[in-house]
Amino acid sequence: MNVLWIMADQLRWDYLSCYGATHMETPNLDWLASQGVRFNKAYVQSPICGPSRMSYYTGRYVRSHGSTLNGAPLRVGEPTLGEHLRDHGVKYSLVGKTHMTPDTAGMKRLGIDPTGTIGALMSECGFEVVLRDDGENPTAHPGRKSAAYEAYLRRHGMEGDNLWEEWANTGVTPDGDLVSGWMLENSAYPARVSRDHSETAWLTTCGIDYIAAQGDQPWLCHLSYIKPHWPYMAPAPYNDMYSADDLPPVNRHPAEQDTDHPLLREWLKSRISRNFSRDEIRDTVGPVYMGLIKELDDQLGRLFAFLRETGRMDDTMIVFCADHGDNMGDHWMGEKDLFYDCSARVPLLIYDPRQQADATRGTASDALVEAIDLAPTFLDAFDAPAKPHILEGRSLRPILHGTPAPWRDFCVSEYDYATRPARRVNGIDQADARLVMIFDGRWKYVHVEQMRPLLYDLETDPDEIVDLGGDPRFAAQIDRMKALHFEWSRQHHTRITRDPAAVETATDRGAPPGVLIAYANRSEVDSDGRIFPTHVQQ
Repeated sequence: MNVLWIMADQLRWDYLSCYGATHMETPNLDWLASQGVRFNKAYVQSPICGPSRMSYYTGRYVRSHGSTLNGAPLRVGEPTLGEHLRDHGVKYSLVGKTHMTPDTAGMKRLGIDPTGTIGALMSECGFEVVLRDDGENPTAHPGRKSAAYEAYLRRHGMEGDNLWEEWANTGVTPDGDLVSGWMLENSAYPARVSRDHSETAWLTTCGIDYIAAQGDQPWLCHLSYIKPHWPYMAPAPYNDMYSADDLPPVNRHPAEQDTDHPLLREWLKSRISRNFSRDEIRDTVGPVYMGLIKELDDQLGRLFAFLRETGRMDDTMIVFCADHGDNMGDHWMGEKDLFYDCSARVPLLIYDPRQQADATRGTASDALVEAIDLAPTFLDAFDAPAKPHILEGRSLRPILHGTPAPWRDFCVSEYDYATRPARRVNGIDQADARLVMIFDGRWKYVHVEQMRPLLYDLETDPDEIVDLGGDPRFAAQIDRMKALHFEWSRQHHTRITRDPAAVETATDRGAPPGVLIAYANRSEVDSDGRIFPTHVQQ
């Protein structure tokens, strides 16, 4: 068994035709769904890149691994999926993006060389890096996150001081002028780089090359795409493949702008929200976002064809997911903040080649699934020992194999908004800038520290327009959801150095050897089977 773990950045679940989208078609992802299970209610542990990915890569909630902000290092010593798999002889490799920030201060404190074998793995979230590319401007991150792609472009005849910026993130107007992809108004222009050399095409080729080079050692390859994350700039013909007429209706209502909730009110005043609330911006950016998704689907078609032609479909589990979605003007917002379904809910498709999964091929599951479920699923796929004291998710094998098992009653997602302007405007200390979503399949409750909660009923209001958190008629539901939040908060989240078997052994053993606590006399010691010091008579 091998695993190909594909992740797209900032991809909405409802822009894939296998999830019912009618405004565009994604036939290759539809094909993957037809070969496996489509999960309809999959939620990430945080709606922003870094914390979400750290939860994927550790199998742990954000409150547990502690990397709550973009750019916040994953602390030294936090166990990753790579460590668990390497212990079982599995090669754990990266091709693409992780958003990982190393804990250089922690490594320095402990005397760990970040360039050594252990330090390098810690710096890259446990991955053996084939190549890492986070799709970021190398001027701001010299020699790091786009170095491999820069070298590739240069080998193919492109020149400049900053090839990522000057080719991948530069558009060409009909008059031949070069314009920046950072400016939303330029999104419709074709990228200067051709479709054959775009980041998406390049990463696909790198993924294929990696798989082709593998021998008998079992492997997990994390093929992590940068797009359709901003900058929203696509190569021809994907830049103008769609128009504003192809966009689905925007999901927003004027009543949302009249909210009495202090946090939402300030969020809507941000530059990002104001710009994506403008029809002309959404009408320009949205079609390009669709084009980037179409480009990704086309490249995945090339990848899947390679797997079929080489027989790798027979021994490779394929998982497709996203790290979060994109508001794209819904709820008068841009980016991916907060917990609306366009942001916190993600596509999740899993193809399991094992015969036991034949009965579920082409089916859909409405089970409440969390991103942290993938890590234990991967250990399970490699027949590695379960680690429930570390991994907080649950293996999806019972769902993939159609074998009923007890499942969770609610999902959790978290957001640290300490760096957002809405925090300061509302006078919230950074220690209290914490949001927690509890979703039970119908009711979506958001705990907002020092403010009233948010509450949405997705059965009567699937578009999440009406916030019921301030309506006294729903006090009972708020209390019930608050109790679920408290239930989750009471669980162990940091007892990771003793596995369940060790805890049971310690329970059976009682006090450590050589320690006799509160025994009245020698007979009590003997009856417990304890060892009494031989040099003592009584």
